[in-house]
Amino acid sequence: MSEVRSLFDQATRAPKALTFEEAEHQANVCTKCRLHASRTQVVFGEGNLQSSVIFIGEGPGEVEDATGRPFVGPAGQKLTEILESAGIARESVYIGNMVKCRPPGNRAPQKDEIETCWPYLEAQIRRIKPKIVVALGNVPAQYLLKTTEGITTLRGRFFPWRDGIEIYCMFHPSYLLRNPSREPGSPKYLTWQDIKRLKERLDGLQRSAKSE
Repeated sequence: MSEVRSLFDQATRAPKALTFEEAEHQANVCTKCRLHASRTQVVFGEGNLQSSVIFIGEGPGEVEDATGRPFVGPAGQKLTEILESAGIARESVYIGNMVKCRPPGNRAPQKDEIETCWPYLEAQIRRIKPKIVVALGNVPAQYLLKTTEGITTLRGRFFPWRDGIEIYCMFHPSYLLRNPSREPGSPKYLTWQDIKRLKERLDGLQRSAKSE
């Protein structure tokens, strides 16, 4: 009976969480979902592993697929511009995506693809231990918050998540490229407000850490 119980316990035990290094290695050779069939390179993520904030997009685009780096195409250049406008150096943060391989035609990743890739992103979050995860666009915002609300409603707001981490939602930079107006109330104008609020929160966290 004890042997049966032992086998049952092994079969039902939760799978071991991946370390950051294990996740990166496994992602680079992953064939667990359909996205691997058309990728050029896996785009795992890059940036400061001690950052208090992680920016998460949907999935790699064409330029990212070619270079193996996240957010380096037109949307990535816009993200860098947004960060710099608030005095945030790109190299000071960590940047990644919900999925590590480019969806065909730059479509949004599907739920099963996100769930297959989730252990890799989870390992990144566990290693970096950010205070804030910035969800760029509907896909990461809705998945992380388990909601059907759209980014227009969610943006500019902090949501408690888990392990003391907050989710902060912003428009995806590609949306700003399609909506170039800077008029009050426009996506670009709202993003400027959002990134300033994020910078204020990050500065507050830094002050609190120094006072401890």
